[in-house]
Amino acid sequence: MDDVIIIGGSFAGLAGALQLGRARRKVTVLDTGLPRNRFASHSHGLLGHDHKPPLDILAEARQQLARYPTIKLVSARAESVSGAIDDFNVLTSGGESFRARRLILSYGVADQMPDVPGFGESWGTSIVPCPYCDGFEVAGQHWGLVWSGPQSHNQVRLFHDWTDKLTLFTDGHDIPPDIRADLTRRNVPVVEDRIVEIAHHKGHIATVNLDTGRKVVVDILFAHPRNKPSASLHESLDLATVDTPVGIALKVDERRQTSMPGIYAAGDLTTPFLPSVTQASSQGAMAGIFAQQSMVV
Repeated sequence: MDDVIIIGGSFAGLAGALQLGRARRKVTVLDTGLPRNRFASHSHGLLGHDHKPPLDILAEARQQLARYPTIKLVSARAESVSGAIDDFNVLTSGGESFRARRLILSYGVADQMPDVPGFGESWGTSIVPCPYCDGFEVAGQHWGLVWSGPQSHNQVRLFHDWTDKLTLFTDGHDIPPDIRADLTRRNVPVVEDRIVEIAHHKGHIATVNLDTGRKVVVDILFAHPRNKPSASLHESLDLATVDTPVGIALKVDERRQTSMPGIYAAGDLTTPFLPSVTQASSQGAMAGIFAQQSMVV
């Protein structure tokens, strides 16, 4: 029996494994090899790894974990979880069975692309969600923002640290009068038409084609599509969740434990606001530490 099984081997999962391996705890990491930020050419804001391709950072992390004899990395998808604290059983899609005293869920979320031609192909290059991740590289240029709800108003205010050239696309959504008045005061143009296609050209350039035939060119487009967890294990376990503007997140306490004793969670799966590689790594490390401490006698 392992001490801990980690389901999801991206930044959060590997950070948790590192702490557990250094504590000489036996840990198995199950991973499908599909990290959320695999569409991005570079990862930004991670101390010591700024402007590196995210897949390169993960590959280096896995190489570093090889020096810890109690860590095992397995390429597999967890299909089901059963049992309780001190005796969990994880069954993979390939029919393998693993047992452990604790679990860490770090399988992340998957962004749900809208049914707009070109949107999915532009995701991570011409269309991005996070100014902290990509804003510096396009500072001072013409940004576009697709309205996704009241939180978009906060984005408008936030973007001023990077650019004074911003166009807001309502994409057919209604914007409250008080927010419209504030947008006018900030000299932010509002495009009312629905988006029917995104055409990206070189790097951070996107042409937004509208249902009226109008075309608006921006240097980068910010959008916040809805997302959903990359697996449904939390549903079968009936773990508590919290609503976010773009989906749900697992509810965890101050020690990163979910509503079921012995199951911890970290990364985008638990982050309702501004997910990032830095935050996922920190949460994963703490989940590993707290899981280890819960087994100390």
